[in-house]
Amino acid sequence: MIVVIKIVELLAPSKDFACLNAAISNGADSIYIGIEGYNMRANVVNFKLEEVKKAVNLCHDQGVRLYICTNTIMTDEDIGSLKKLFPILNSLEIDAVILSDLGALRIANNNCLDVHMSVQTNLSNAESLNFLKDYGVKRAVLSRELSLEQIKNIISKTDMEIEVFIHGAMCMAVSGRCFLSSYFYDKSANCGECLQPCRKEWRLISEDSNQIIIDGNKNSTHFFSPNDLCMIEHVPELVEAGIHAFKIEGRARPADYVSTVTRVYHEALKQNKKGWKFKDEWLDDLKKVYNRGFDTGFYFKSPHLKSSYNKSTHIKKDIGVVENYFPRVSAAQIRLWDDITKGDEILIQGRTTGLLVQKAVSMQVDGKPIDQGFKGDRIGLEVIEKVRKNDVVFRRIPR
Repeated sequence: MIVVIKIVELLAPSKDFACLNAAISNGADSIYIGIEGYNMRANVVNFKLEEVKKAVNLCHDQGVRLYICTNTIMTDEDIGSLKKLFPILNSLEIDAVILSDLGALRIANNNCLDVHMSVQTNLSNAESLNFLKDYGVKRAVLSRELSLEQIKNIISKTDMEIEVFIHGAMCMAVSGRCFLSSYFYDKSANCGECLQPCRKEWRLISEDSNQIIIDGNKNSTHFFSPNDLCMIEHVPELVEAGIHAFKIEGRARPADYVSTVTRVYHEALKQNKKGWKFKDEWLDDLKKVYNRGFDTGFYFKSPHLKSSYNKSTHIKKDIGVVENYFPRVSAAQIRLWDDITKGDEILIQGRTTGLLVQKAVSMQVDGKPIDQGFKGDRIGLEVIEKVRKNDVVFRRIPR
């Protein structure tokens, strides 16, 4: 009997070069980024247009694909700017644009760019996918509101590539189409300016001013805020469904989040090829980085509509900066602005380094071994990979 091994693309987010390098080094098959002024994350760091070529080269040198998000609501003025942008993106040899506007689709086709339709398009049936395929769309990012059975049904009726979110923040609105930021702050979530009022604590008051208690004896709760999506325990079911790409949400997240989540799902996909065996440490590692608690979204049922702020089991504290790296002895000189103890879990993050995670195993001051370094010290730390000057050093601490 011939066993067919399904190959799934793992797609990771990046907001800067530290995240980009972290995603590449932890097993991402593809990476999606935003350009200033053109995507759904206007309030975070985005790549400048002049940085895109370097990002493309970094990815392609490692066999990784790079996608550009241009998925905001498009006015005539915005469409006019795309007519200038898309020829440049084509010349930079990006692998696809992620968009939600039909006018933008037409311009992308005119510039020979592969198109992935964004989750903002709210694609939820095969008929829509087959229609879009006739107009040059290569891949569809399906609506988050679909169950796994509905996704399977769509896959059975189309040969378009299917992408789904498998980890990260969930939105209270259908496919991210929310007006809360517009109503409260005059900032359009649909144009990338979401200020996330849904993540605040709220009280619901009845018309006659008698308070309605939402959660036990609490006076307020996060009833607008869903738990984060986490499908690490269901990787085999998603692979078997025939999904082409697993997408990690988080273009506002730092490099330690991108590194950890990408690595865990990469390991899970490798394990699935050999014979599935879930590892508890995968979930433990995912809990170490920013999260609002985990749920399976709409895949099997309605999500839990109650989540507090960050529920990660660990926090990271910046404790110093790399001043020099000595390749012959695999050591870094670090200037400390907080204490470090032998055995601490250390994260070293930088634009080129991405993210290095290791234990503080061997430390020295003036050539003498130490078990602890203190604020103001310059220490030598043995590192397992190359780091760079000005990389920031963090200590990971259990909550």
